[in-house]
Amino acid sequence: MFARLFAPTVDAQAHCDLPCGVYDPAQARIEAESIKALIGKLADNDDPDFRTRAVVIKEQRSELVKHHLWVLWTDYFKPPHFEAYPQLHTLINEATKLAGAGGTKGSLDAAVADQLLAKIDEIAEIFWATKKA
Repeated sequence: MFARLFAPTVDAQAHCDLPCGVYDPAQARIEAESIKALIGKLADNDDPDFRTRAVVIKEQRSELVKHHLWVLWTDYFKPPHFEAYPQLHTLINEATKLAGAGGTKGSLDAAVADQLLAKIDEIAEIFWATKKA
């Protein structure tokens, strides 16, 4: 018992709470690409059942985009990342808003989906820069 009390401790550090490779902004991008594709399919189809299903799926995908971005924001990015990239908080906020009710979740505007994809690409650029560091 005393041996365990006086045993040297091991100091471990990690840049995230899970092993490398778990986090990737590509997950958000795939969902956003799906949203854009659904918007295109909605524009070309008048079937009310199809449109209802497509809108529901689009809204679910929008929610998944927000989820994936929030996981990056809360679990992957750490204070040193925010210091090195002071625009990161604003960028993630803008992207999640673009995926929200005022964005792709509540809209059928392909331009909004393009804006969302562009924001995700900006976040991905920062993400990969932090992985190299």
